Amino acid sequence: MLHVLVSLLSRLPLRVHYLLADGILFPLLFYVVRYRRKMVTKNLQNAFPDKTDAERQQIARDFYHQFCDNIVENIYGYHCPDQEMKQRVIFENMEEVNRLIDAAGGGIFMLAHMGNWEWMATMQLWVSPGVKELNVYRKQKNPRIDQLMLDIRSKRGGECVEKQRILREMVRYRAEKQPVIIGLIADQKPRPEVTHVWVDFLHQDTGFLDGGELLGTKFHYPVFYVFITRPKRGYYHGYVRILSAEPQSSQSGEITTAFAQALEQNIQTSPHLWLWTHNRWKHKRTNEALTGPTTND
Repeated sequence: MLHVLVSLLSRLPLRVHYLLADGILFPLLFYVVRYRRKMVTKNLQNAFPDKTDAERQQIARDFYHQFCDNIVENIYGYHCPDQEMKQRVIFENMEEVNRLIDAAGGGIFMLAHMGNWEWMATMQLWVSPGVKELNVYRKQKNPRIDQLMLDIRSKRGGECVEKQRILREMVRYRAEKQPVIIGLIADQKPRPEVTHVWVDFLHQDTGFLDGGELLGTKFHYPVFYVFITRPKRGYYHGYVRILSAEPQSSQSGEITTAFAQALEQNIQTSPHLWLWTHNRWKHKRTNEALTGPTTND
């Protein structure tokens, strides 16, 4: 039933989806439910201490509008043709990026909850022919929701792989000489006991997952960050930055720190595009012997 409903809604024009976002979703989440409003306010106060209350409130409103747009855009994208999607999500610097991927046999894309991160799976449309996209994901508790998200994320030909299986799948594809790109959301909050990289990020001591760095180093794959902007509603521009062309030659924590710095710059440029509802700073550094010193001290 859920698939049928999403399929039917996805055939509506995008302008109709935005009317629903503005007229129903935003008022409901922002004014009625007040979805995680306290968390968003706290995060913005800590991240932007130099901004005024009015400025932070405007960022919050703009964020909730973006959040609602993400919901309807993902529904619309369910049946959006590849040609149209390639116009709505444009990746720049792909000539150099594809050169590095083709030479190494693969690449790692460290992504973030910026803009419409679900639409970033359209990278499959921009890489060289024959390159397979693997998107690392966390399985949803509800099996129907999980299957729907798998269908949406694999719409452009990519494959969703649970994080526990990604290393095994990369080894298999390497053995089959199949070029791959790995897309993983790298701004999740990690548990303190598995955090090895801490960075001064948005004025706070912040732990970061280093899985992208470790995979790039192990397989000698170049590592990238996609710097996201939104030129206008329904359109995203991603400039693909090279974090490391040869990660095997980098110092431990160097690539993850570079990712955090690129993400911070991206957030400073377009603060409303980041996902502020997460309790990103819930965990604190607790074990100096395990985590080591802050990487950019």
